[in-house]
Amino acid sequence: MLWRGPRHRHPDPEGLSPRPRPAGAAKRRNATTLSEVDRYLRRADPVLRRLIDERGPIDPREDRRRSRPDAFEAIARAIVGQQLSTKAARSIWDRVVAALDGNRPGAGAILAADPEALRGAGLSAAKVAYLRDLAERVEAGDPDLARISELSDEDVVAELTAIKGVGRWTAEMFLIFHLGRPDVVSTGDLGIRRAVQLAYGLEELPGPTDLERIAEPWRPHRTLACLYLWRSLANAPA
Repeated sequence: MLWRGPRHRHPDPEGLSPRPRPAGAAKRRNATTLSEVDRYLRRADPVLRRLIDERGPIDPREDRRRSRPDAFEAIARAIVGQQLSTKAARSIWDRVVAALDGNRPGAGAILAADPEALRGAGLSAAKVAYLRDLAERVEAGDPDLARISELSDEDVVAELTAIKGVGRWTAEMFLIFHLGRPDVVSTGDLGIRRAVQLAYGLEELPGPTDLERIAEPWRPHRTLACLYLWRSLANAPA
């Protein structure tokens, strides 16, 4: 697929692209001050400038980076959310927590839970196995979640993808929503790919190579750019 730069007019059969900015939008945009990173992204990419200007900068209270403070839960939630819509992932996770009889969803609680109860919460047999493998590894200290924040992004990915059922997407969600790393772009995330397709007027979903190229100007703030793209579809991972 050849990408020739942003095109601001494109067909939108599903009605997912942002609507034209209504009167007074500029005033509302100023209600939340643009950060230095927002200004950087606006200068770097006219498409991101439009996404920021149409709905304003992301309010700090709605910025979900580091929104999952517990490392085990962050990985477990990403596993549960694999290949699911945001709404479905959130619903199943809530049922998983309920199946733990009120216990915090840590490694010990997962191992103590009846696998059939987890299946009854809506998990596939494979995801139950993945959660148990994660719990067993964490209990054994491999990976050492207490020290994982000391690793580079790629080393975190390497540590986590050694766990059964944890692929690169899951590791990238951990980098964003637990560690709050600033320069992560998940080229395999369907939501980001769809948002890029719509925002940039592409005829097809961009592949990983195309997305890497489009995202290059966003460095070293690709994470925030992804948050704006997710927001444009209102479907950031749960």
